[in-house]
Amino acid sequence: MIETRRTGRSPRAAASLAAALAVLAGLLTGLAGCVPETGGVRGTPGAAGLRDPYFAKLGNGGYDVGHYALDLAYDPDTGRLDGTARITARATQDLSAFNLDLSGLTVTSATVDGAPAAVNRAGTELTLRPRDELPGGREFTVTVAYAGVPEPLTDPDGSTEGWLRSADGAVAVGEPAGSMTWFPGNHHPSDKASYEIALTAPSGLAALSNGVRVSAGPASGGRTRTVWRQPEPMASYLATVMIGRYETTTGTALGEVPVVTAVEPALVSATAGLRAELPTLLARQRDRFGPYPFSAAGAVVTADGLLGYALETQTRPVFPAGSFDRTTLVHELAHQWFGNSVTPESWQDIWLNEGFATYAEWLYAEEYGSVPAADSFAAAFAEDANWAFPPADPPTAENLFDPPVYQRGAMVLHKLRETVGDRVFDELLRGWAAKYRHANASTEDFTAYAESVAGRDLDGVWDVWLYGGGGRPAEP
Repeated sequence: MIETRRTGRSPRAAASLAAALAVLAGLLTGLAGCVPETGGVRGTPGAAGLRDPYFAKLGNGGYDVGHYALDLAYDPDTGRLDGTARITARATQDLSAFNLDLSGLTVTSATVDGAPAAVNRAGTELTLRPRDELPGGREFTVTVAYAGVPEPLTDPDGSTEGWLRSADGAVAVGEPAGSMTWFPGNHHPSDKASYEIALTAPSGLAALSNGVRVSAGPASGGRTRTVWRQPEPMASYLATVMIGRYETTTGTALGEVPVVTAVEPALVSATAGLRAELPTLLARQRDRFGPYPFSAAGAVVTADGLLGYALETQTRPVFPAGSFDRTTLVHELAHQWFGNSVTPESWQDIWLNEGFATYAEWLYAEEYGSVPAADSFAAAFAEDANWAFPPADPPTAENLFDPPVYQRGAMVLHKLRETVGDRVFDELLRGWAAKYRHANASTEDFTAYAESVAGRDLDGVWDVWLYGGGGRPAEP
């Protein structure tokens, strides 16, 4: 409210003031008619990070991505990548600006709903300010054109990830943050989306990505454009690209799921037998964990020296040749249920990925290798390295992929099995994968779910095996 004070003005002055106020009121009424359809939103910028316990700046607030359409052209001779990312998202607050994670590459243009957006770069934060502010709940489309020679990232534990250049192409892997080296996005596992990835590369090279191949045809300059579609939600760290002289094999698994495997030519013979087992391994895991969660499957085997680890990239895990063995294949396929479909809410929940996938190895050895899971548990219990910290609480980002996350994570599940019995444990395995299918879940979600299925308090398991930081118990 504006308070009016008497000033002793003459009647003429008062009349003039009244007229001026009337004119001003008319102007304001006219301006009100020019307010954009957003209803005069007065938004605030979305957060530049999601305060993940280990990667505080990773991800962004204020919106949720529904779909990524990536159009990528790669020149292996120069290493140059030209990309266009079309991102469909929904504002979760009134937004005046928002961020995308992008490392290194040069942005040449950006639009929001077709209108040019102001762009600012600060490290790996790409800030876009749309012409009209976005009201909460509104769906919008961001288009970013970018180019450059992608540079990989070095993780806190010293491993390399991101866009990795090879002699004749490239391999892109992204756990935990490397996907920002080849496309802009909300690069935190809590924001999952569907994908369509189009790859243009020299003809004669294979170009693979996640999901189902929907088209392949000639492009200009002696190149081929191949389009892959991943319809089920996927965390960005699970997105992948493989470009190179791969030999590809196609088939089916589980009755109707298309399977694509790819291997470098020199490795075709040595890997043929295990690659042929993939449908059988998937069927065995389906019987134990429930319906396969995706519309495609496969594997890619690269030469040693390019990638230092196997990774569960969604529908199409990637392996260096030296890691392509049955145990590792079982592990990475299990991740399709545990990690890829049921995805951690934050990186602190990573044991839900690795503990389950490691226990899948123990179950496979028990069922098909005559090695009881109790023996695998005893071997893990005896290893000093597994007691460095509790699996639910790695000390730093450097420790996210240390032995306790894998082996002690599996020990948690084995002690849970011993406590509730095989029948309830089997129900729990399948039920967990079903309850959080294509969603995110935290450690607290898991402990609450396990107790609901068991029908009792399980603090005795959690306190010692999941959270206990006092070192190895006196008794296994």
